[in-house]
Amino acid sequence: MFALNFYNELYGDALRKGRKSATIRLGDKSDKYQSGQIVWVTLGQRFGRHTKLFTGILDAVEVKTIRELSPRDIQRENPEFRTHDDILHLLSRVYSRDVTLDDTVTIILFSPIDEYGLDGVTS
Repeated sequence: MFALNFYNELYGDALRKGRKSATIRLGDKSDKYQSGQIVWVTLGQRFGRHTKLFTGILDAVEVKTIRELSPRDIQRENPEFRTHDDILHLLSRVYSRDVTLDDTVTIILFSPIDEYGLDGVTS
């Protein structure tokens, strides 16, 4: 089982409210994540305790440069983001290094999976 982990202070609220449907990760992660893959979506600090929010399915995995990101890609990462500068600032903060428009990123689109028991009731 793979996990998509997010930092609570940046993404907790948006994930809990279903407002976040994608993540943009620095580098080519297509060897790790593929469309149709089932993952746990978690919150937590690196090397710390994590909380599972939900099970998700990866709808699409796309690799491109930051320059090639569409406005829709940017908004899926964060509904309040509008520009490439917003993404550059975020990724520089998360990865603790300068990030440029020519850096490669992976856009991972995901959806929650509702889990039902045999009786059709959500568990």
